[in-house]
Amino acid sequence: MPEPPATGTRRLLPIPATLNVADTVRGAKNPVLVGPTESWWSTRTPDGLGTLSLLRRTGDGIEAEAWGPGASWLLDQAPRLLGGDDDLTGFAPVGKVRELWRRKPFLLARTDRPWDALVGAVLGQRVQTINAARSRRSLARRFGEPAPGPRTAWVLPAPETVATMGYHQFHPLGVERKRAEILIRVAREMPRLERLFADPATTAERVQARLRQVRGIGPWSAAMVTATTLGDPDAVPVGDYHMPHTVAWLMAGEPRASDERMLELLEPYAGHRWRVIRLAKSSGSAPRYGPKLSLTGDGLHRGR
Repeated sequence: MPEPPATGTRRLLPIPATLNVADTVRGAKNPVLVGPTESWWSTRTPDGLGTLSLLRRTGDGIEAEAWGPGASWLLDQAPRLLGGDDDLTGFAPVGKVRELWRRKPFLLARTDRPWDALVGAVLGQRVQTINAARSRRSLARRFGEPAPGPRTAWVLPAPETVATMGYHQFHPLGVERKRAEILIRVAREMPRLERLFADPATTAERVQARLRQVRGIGPWSAAMVTATTLGDPDAVPVGDYHMPHTVAWLMAGEPRASDERMLELLEPYAGHRWRVIRLAKSSGSAPRYGPKLSLTGDGLHRGR
């Protein structure tokens, strides 16, 4: 295999001078690695494998560089990753939310890569984030492909590959039978799901409804997928272990809350509830009581 070129295709992307790039692209979660000075994204695009790097800011722009067959697609997608499609219309924060927004504004990223988001959501069911990320890396390294570009990275295996796998291949990755079977089921559904995501008339509500028809995909997973893939500003991942507490702590000073209480507090922000959840998560966790969750235990996300 030939060595990847040290220099890829470059493009200067105009962005607002006030944009917090790190906080914006961090919303894309697992697919994008945010470092102190640059961010990296390796994925499987419609044109093939590609790697994107967001480099130095230059005035009101940021320098982007991409490698691989998917380089052009990634450079075209980069403005969306930087929140170019985000619409703040109707978002009028008050109280603690307004204060936090003034200090930590960001835009919502969208990746338009549903397979990446679905793998992250399924592997994130009922386990701690650190374990989900470890399983995702292991899946990419063992069954995926090396990413193009100068950085050592691996791209997730294609859905067609995962669709033919068995549970015994997931077990060494720290993935138990239930999540493995859900992921295999999702992989087999991807041709139909890809067509849905590719439809310009698709809405987040329509996507979530379709995803929940797949056995093993519940409200938490569906909302996490639309939040990441579509930049859905109103996604609410019901069933999360910590999220209701975090939201209630920011908005009402309450250290404990149910999903119902979280929805009640978020109701004034309908249309922008994921934005408020992101703000709450950036503000720190609510005080914790009782024993800590084991790194190998269930319970971080109660719902699917």
